[in-house]
Amino acid sequence: MALIVMKFGGSSVGSTERMGRVAQRIVEKKRQGDQVVVVVSAMGDTTDDLIDKSKEINESPPAREMDMLLTTGEQISVALLSMAIHKLGQEAKSVTGWQAGIRTEAVHGKARITDISPDRILRWLNEENVVIVAGFQGMSDDGEITTLGRGGSDTTAVALAAAIKADVCEIYTDVDGIYSTDPRVVQNARKLSAISYDEMLELANLGAAVLHPRAVEYAKHYNVNLVVRSSFTQNEGTSVREEAAMEQGVVVRGIAYDKNVARISILGVADVPGVLAQIFGALAAAGIDVDMIVQSGVQNSKADFSFTLSLTDRSRAMDVIAGIQSVIPYDEATYEENLVKVSIVGAGMVSNPGVAARMFEAISKLGVSIKMVSTSEIKVSCVIAAEPVQDVVRALHTAYGLDTADSVFVGGPQDRR
Repeated sequence: MALIVMKFGGSSVGSTERMGRVAQRIVEKKRQGDQVVVVVSAMGDTTDDLIDKSKEINESPPAREMDMLLTTGEQISVALLSMAIHKLGQEAKSVTGWQAGIRTEAVHGKARITDISPDRILRWLNEENVVIVAGFQGMSDDGEITTLGRGGSDTTAVALAAAIKADVCEIYTDVDGIYSTDPRVVQNARKLSAISYDEMLELANLGAAVLHPRAVEYAKHYNVNLVVRSSFTQNEGTSVREEAAMEQGVVVRGIAYDKNVARISILGVADVPGVLAQIFGALAAAGIDVDMIVQSGVQNSKADFSFTLSLTDRSRAMDVIAGIQSVIPYDEATYEENLVKVSIVGAGMVSNPGVAARMFEAISKLGVSIKMVSTSEIKVSCVIAAEPVQDVVRALHTAYGLDTADSVFVGGPQDRR
């Protein structure tokens, strides 16, 4: 008998028919003798529909009320799924995140889990129930309903698996595992049997949409046995674990790209100590994350520098920069959109020289200019114009030998909340 957490994304329960198939899959696990906890996202486009309705009423709704609204999507899912399981003759209990004992920071829209008290879940499991938990949500210590932000249901599932010491946490989605790159771009991208936490975390941060970075962080921290698999087939999925065996000759493990990129340049900033700390401190205080930073040479005691950030944060960042010009004088602030960050990731890169050079060569052969570069021990990222990204991804896939039949490799459509 195993203790299993199963997470199903929005497309997996996007209709009553699909929900019925998910219920059958859950009951099959239970009838094999396993104890089962299920985490569910809102059905299909429910969340987007709720956001649209809120905008019709108020273009800038309070964050607290948005959390009140959006958490209803998952509450609908868990109740309907419980009904479907009951119809198959299996006892089930549905609970919201706060009923499941999930405590979070007092932050609306992107709260972090601080604690889970799983006593109710464990009691119901011992009474032979399937327990169905609403993903993406929790409650702060002062009793406020909160949401966990993008990818929150993945995070709920992994955190619950850690709290109840589950044998495995299975993330069911609309692809049957993790691939070398987005299979919609590279047709011969192939599935990995396993990938390490560190590689998966880099890929998730860099745009691979199968798992959310925070969920991978939890899995790594608590050593959760994590498997990504399809909710529509019985195929074996991809295991995410501490170490994954490297295939012979494979240096790069995956290629990811992120279109949610903008670049801001601040020109003519005084070259004195503390200036960058003040600018990036102001951005951090506004809750704006910065990615790559490049400073150019100094002329006439002034410097230019550029940084990248999420495209969705670009407007707010420009407002912050404009607001500090009286304190930190500069000549001009500009921004650039229509960019993409393309990245290669692999634990084997650290011991193989020339990996970055091969990436730069493959991109240059396409006549594409590289605007910014960032590296770590297991990844190289380049910011380029958005238009040629598919050609660049295909070229890199070929350059690192991932097109051959001996390679298996990350990416794919998104099914998560």
